[in-house]
Parts: sequence; C-alpha cells; structure tokens
Amino acid sequence: MDLRVPRLLKRPRRAAAALGAAVLLAATGTWTATASDTPRPHRTDRVLTMADGTRVDTSYFTSGGGGRRPAVLLAHGFGGSKNDLRAQAEDLAGHGYAVLTWSARGFGRSTGKIGLNDPAHEVTDVSRLIDWLATRPEVRLDKPGDPRVGMAGGSYGGAISLLAAGHDPRVDAIAPAVTYWDLADALFPNGVFKRLWTGVFFNSGGGCGQFEPALCAMYQRVAQSGVPDADARALLQRRSPAAVADRIKVPTLLFQGQTDSLFTLAQSDAAERAIRANGAPVKVDWIAGGHDGGDLETGRVQGRMRDWFDHYLKGEKAGTGPAFRITRTGGVDSTDGSTRSRGATADAYPGLRGDPRTIPLTGREQRVANPAGASPPAVSALPGLGGGGLAQLSALGTGVSLDFPGQYAKFDAPPQRTALRITGTPTARVHVKSTSAEAVLFAKLYDVGPGGSQVLPGQLVTPLRITGAKSGKDVTVTLPPVDHEVQQGHRLRLVLATTDLGYASPTAPATYTVSLTGPLSVPTAPAVTTAATPLPSWVWWLPLAGAAVALALLLTARRRTTAPAPDPELAEVPLVITDLTKRYARSSDRYAVRDLSFRVEKGQVLGLLGPNGAGKTTTLRMLMGLIRPDGGEIRVFGHAIRPGAPVLSRVGAFVEGAGFLPHLTGRENLELYWRATGRPPEDAHLAEALEIAGLGDALARAVRTYSQGMRQRLAIAQAMLGLPDLLILDEPTNGLDPPQIREMREVLIRYAAAGRTVIVSSHLLAEVEQSCTHLVVMDRGRLVQAGPVGEIVGSGDTLLVGTGTPLAEPVVEKVAALDGVVSAVRTEDGLLIRLEPGNTAGQLVVDLVRLEVPVLSVGPHRRLEDAFLTLIGGSA
Repeated sequence: MDLRVPRLLKRPRRAAAALGAAVLLAATGTWTATASDTPRPHRTDRVLTMADGTRVDTSYFTSGGGGRRPAVLLAHGFGGSKNDLRAQAEDLAGHGYAVLTWSARGFGRSTGKIGLNDPAHEVTDVSRLIDWLATRPEVRLDKPGDPRVGMAGGSYGGAISLLAAGHDPRVDAIAPAVTYWDLADALFPNGVFKRLWTGVFFNSGGGCGQFEPALCAMYQRVAQSGVPDADARALLQRRSPAAVADRIKVPTLLFQGQTDSLFTLAQSDAAERAIRANGAPVKVDWIAGGHDGGDLETGRVQGRMRDWFDHYLKGEKAGTGPAFRITRTGGVDSTDGSTRSRGATADAYPGLRGDPRTIPLTGREQRVANPAGASPPAVSALPGLGGGGLAQLSALGTGVSLDFPGQYAKFDAPPQRTALRITGTPTARVHVKSTSAEAVLFAKLYDVGPGGSQVLPGQLVTPLRITGAKSGKDVTVTLPPVDHEVQQGHRLRLVLATTDLGYASPTAPATYTVSLTGPLSVPTAPAVTTAATPLPSWVWWLPLAGAAVALALLLTARRRTTAPAPDPELAEVPLVITDLTKRYARSSDRYAVRDLSFRVEKGQVLGLLGPNGAGKTTTLRMLMGLIRPDGGEIRVFGHAIRPGAPVLSRVGAFVEGAGFLPHLTGRENLELYWRATGRPPEDAHLAEALEIAGLGDALARAVRTYSQGMRQRLAIAQAMLGLPDLLILDEPTNGLDPPQIREMREVLIRYAAAGRTVIVSSHLLAEVEQSCTHLVVMDRGRLVQAGPVGEIVGSGDTLLVGTGTPLAEPVVEKVAALDGVVSAVRTEDGLLIRLEPGNTAGQLVVDLVRLEVPVLSVGPHRRLEDAFLTLIGGSA
C-alpha cells in the first residue's frame, strides 16, 4: 500500500473562510491511501432519508470474496464531505471490512443544518446508518439488527465516533483522532472566548445561517460580548462526548495532536480517564501534528487503527500497540532536511500530572496593563494561518512568539543543571489583583536558552478568567499540556500576558498586579521511554570503534592514488574551502550548503556563525570526511578531504557529541579512545592536552560523577589528543555555566597561541566576539561575510538608530525599502540599518525624518550580535 501525505487544506464554501485556518478542520484526521495492485473495491452511492426528511449522501465500499465481515463507519472532518474518505475507505475494504462513509448534515450533498454533532440529529443519523448496515448481506451480525461495527474519524468525525459509542450500544470499537471531549471547554477554556478558532468553525461551515438557529444565535451573542455565558456553555456541552461519559464502554484508541491550539492534549486526557473508569480498554497515542499543522503520521496512524479493528472487530490476535505512545521530534537531519522523530512508549498512560518535579521561580511583584481595546494583542498561535508553521518552528527550537512590554509579567527558574523532559501539564500558584472586577490573563511557559532566546512549546497558551480579582485572589495556573525537553543550561520562564490574538480580552483598560505564591510544578513521566534506544548507542559501538577505524583505513588506502594531488602552495594553510555544495538529496534542488568558499590561516580562532539551518554542521561534517560534498573542494594543509584521507590525522574534532564509558575514569576513557585509533601512545600528547583543558584531579574520577561542564571539557581534551593542527568544535560551551564558559574560552585561546588553528561553531555571539579572531557568517547555506572580528563588528556601513521605543513593522519595512538601505532590523529601542557603499548617515537621517521616525541617536554599532542580525537580515 502506497501511503500519501494527507490533504490538510480544503477549499471552504465561501471566500470568507479563506483565512486558510478554516480548512484545517475539514481534513484533519483524514488519512488517504492509493490502491495497490489488487482490484479496487466496489463502491455504491446512495442517498438515505432520515426520519425528519433530511437527505444524507453515503458511499458503501466492499471488496470481493464471500462471507460476512465487520463494518467500519468513517466520519469526515468539519468543512469536508464523504469524498475526503474514499481512499481510506477503499484501503479498509481491501483489508476485509465493509465500509460506509457519509456527508454529515450541511456538508457535501447532504441537506439539513449543521448541528455540531447534535444528539437529536447527527448522532441519530449514525444510528440510522447502523440500521442500514444491519440489512446488508456482507456485514457480520452479532444478533439481528446489530452489526459488528467500528467507527473512526478525525476532529468533527472523531467526536461523532465518541458520541455514537455513548448513544448506540451497537458500536463495538472506535478510533477517534485529534478531537474534543468537551466542546465548551475547547472553545471557552476557563471562561475565555477562543475567538479565532470559533470564528473558523462558523466561517468554514458556510456562515452562521448554515447552522441550527440556536447555534447561530449563540455564536453571534458570544462574539459580540466577548464573554461566553452559561447558556452557551450548556449548548455546546450537550453536543459533547463528555455528556455521555458514563456510557462509552467500548475499546477506544485515542489519537491526539501535539501541534494543536484547538483541541489540546487535555481533551484526550479527559476522555481516557472517563472511558477507563467505565472498564473499557483504552489506549492513547500523541501524534506530532494537529489542527495547527505538522506531521499527521498518516501511514503509522492508519496502520495502528487497522490493527485495533482487526483485534476488536475481527477477533484476530493483532497487536494493538502500547498503552501510551508519543512521537518526539528533535532537530533536522542535515543530510536530507527531514525532521527527526522517534517514538516513546509506556506500559500505562501516565496522565498529565505524573511524577511532578518542583522548580523554584523568582521574580518581584509586577504591574501589567490590559490596554484599551485589548490592542495590540500578544501572539502565540495563529489558527491555520501559520499556526502549524509556528508550532513546527517551536518544536525545532526557534522562538516566534510575541509579547508586548508592559503587558506581561515574567518569573524565571534557575538554569537546568541536567536536561528536563516535561510530559504533561505544569502548574504554578500566583496572586492576582486588578483595578477591575475581574482579570483575564494568558499563561505561557517558555524555554529560554543561555543566550536569551525563548521558545514557546507547541505555541500553546492557557487563558484564565479571574473573578473577584479587585480585592486580590490566589490562583492556580494550569499551563498547557506538552511534551518538551528543556536542555541543560536552559531555564523555564512563566509569563502572564494580558492579551492574546486568538482570544477575546476585556476591552476596558485595567491594571493587574501579579506576584508569586508558590513554585512551578512540572510532570516528568519517567516511565515513558524511547523503545528504539533503551541504552545509549555508544554502549554498543564504542568497543568496535578500533576495528571500524582500521577497516576504513584499509578500504580507503587502495584508493589514495586516485585522490587529487596535494597542492604544495597550500601546504602551510590549515583550511581552504572552494565552491563547496551539498544538496539535501541528490535529486533535490534544496541546498544545505551552496557555493561556499573561505580560507583559514594558522593561529586563527575562527567563529562559524549562522542561524539554524544555515549549513554550519553540514559544512563541518564534510570537512571531517563524514559526508561527501556534491560539488566543490576542501583542502586541509593542501590535501583534498575525503573519507579516510591521511591528512585527517592532523584534525581533531568534537561535533556529534562524545560517548564516554561512565564507569571508567576520565583518563581511562581518553586512553581507550586513543588506542582505538591505532596510533602510538607517545603520539597522544596526553599530558599536554590535559594541561590545556585544565581537568585537574577530575581525571582520576569515574565519568559518571562528572558535571556537564566536566564532561564537555573531557570531550574537548579528547579532540585535542595528538595536538592536532586543526581543531574543530561544534557548540563547545553547550550546557556550561558562565565560569565554565570563561574557562573554555581560555582553553581555546591557549590552544591557538602555539600556532595551531581552531574552528568554533557557536550560538553564543558575545562569547564568540571575545574568543575568536576571525568570523565566517553563513545564511541558507551561503557565505554572507568573512573576515577579522574587528572588521565585521566595526563595519562602518551599519548604523544603530535609537528611537526610544520599538517601531511598528510597517515602518521598519518602509525604512528597509529606502534607497541606499540594504537591510533594516528592529531592536528593542531602535533599528540596525545596513547601508549601501557610498550612502551616508546624514542622508539616512533625512529620510528617517521624512518617514516620521523619532530619531534620538545615530551611531555605528559595536556588538557582534548587531552585526550578525544585520548581515542575515533578521532571519536568525
């Protein structure tokens, strides 16, 4: 079976829904498949008339072969129709099921008004469909009128699966995906109106007039007031699976999306607890994607759903998978540009509060303003119109959220001494006092890196409506459930903002006073483990390292005669890279590195800089012969680099991370590593490397007792063994505290002082400025600028224009479009402007005044961070 990526975006009925957001509801949870070489299953289209006269358009799929078989009802997502499910239905029919799809009321060619899965209408329609299945000669019956039947669907279709299981006892198993348990909680969380997503529902349904009158009136009332009332909540709760929680007693496989600001992981958590309390088998699977985009894991999800039905409908002994599974993503594969992902599992569902860890927070009492009109609003997720992109960037460690000064309070935790995996719902306690009767706040938990960059996991935020706040009130802040790893050296930051673009905030101005009353509590779920790698990989490969190195040398020795001849003119030059190019895949037109050229001389400490995805690590891997370039050349001391090149013995590197045996001492680990290279012990220069690294007495201790800083320095010492003439280090200060970073800087400077050369890739710009003599700046795989640090930092063509307050983005765009301006980047209190050669500061000031930019000061920039942002145009 050839699985395809699902269509996430569908064309809505009306152009008014063209936010792009509306359409995500339509197909989320609809996994499609192309037919194999077997004959396509037979399809019959019928229009069935319901008791109230509504006409429901259906398609029925069966494959060849005699005998009765279980049936599966497939329900489509909001805004879609039965046509979205054809390929999936054909796949299930080919697998031995009778499959029925239909267009819900108000969608496709079915008549009637949209009732948001009204039990009196949409749920009753499902029961009529089951009645029809019971009449089919192909369908297996448990008893007359009772077919063996399962249900599946995504989003809107997932909810009808849950509701049907609660209303009709003939449903035997269900597999709902990325759906809601309580629609009132989803659209009115903690009494705050989720304005953008609710608007998406009504627009993608064709407008308010396409809904049942009671729903239309409710929406118009809440949208106008901005405050959900009790009647609105009751109306949505009656249409929610939570209303029949005690009646859902069938085997349930719950898929829920981590990239989902509409239906968060808390919805599936509530469903799991309720169904398990009824005694039914239930398993939970957190997939990478969701309503905000991302990977819906089409093939895996569809395969697991099919296994679920094979087990509970066919009675086969098919494996149904672990009780809990989660997909974890981390970084991008530099060889092909794909997102890395891996599964983690547990024998029992851990819930959202399992194994909490207490983390102290610090921060003074803070006063924040709710601005008049709730504008400008902070930005977390943008439903459909970038939410997926924002959430994917968040998963890859790029911060894109926006909070406005004066409109948020923040409280910081200390840097993590070890990596911390959060799996579930963090909580905190705060005290809130308001100048108005009630306060509305939006809680976020940021991951803040050592350099100050912050990432909002999943782009998720929790709204809070606090009544009785005028006299002050203690509040428990329940943050969004996430699965997120906080790296060593990073810190957590609790932010309470007064506005958010996705929600309705009070329009009257008010001032809130916020203070801490307790620590942060984060769930860790240690029982959730990555099954694919139960032990670190180096446990297995390190004993074979010596043999692998020897074999590689033998295999490459025979080809050395075909290598390009050494260039005698470059014999004393540590590194020359010429027109280096590497594609993500051979047939791809996407480049990790493209036409890169630069030169490094003896005694230099070169900083390799660039935003994530600039191609730095790919360049270093090609430099070490780990991957082959698609074009160009790398020469080290005049010798062309290729796997196994003898000149690589003059190169020491720490790029992919060092693996140490924890029970051995630091010295024993280094000696073992050197023996694996097959080189004479006297060539190791162990004493000199250790002296430069400054490890001291720690060498005699087992590595398992080392701090992260000591492990990092041991790895640097390992790279220095043999005192290589060229030392390559990728993020050598990761996880180090400020004193350790300063010591690492001194190590690098001492190493290069003897005439050797160091190349450092790092995100710590202030540290690079102090430790490096030269820079190479990359962006999108290309060279942006190269030269001495002082020359780049002090470049006279870049000016820092002080404005006192941040400028609006439209103003920044106008400045960037001025004649003679190469780029303009907004800072906290002004602009960094790079001028074309020949343009002057005087002319720039004239143009800025003409644009009514409040110029307070103009001068050359003096920080590497400023130069870096200017060179890459703010793309970091």
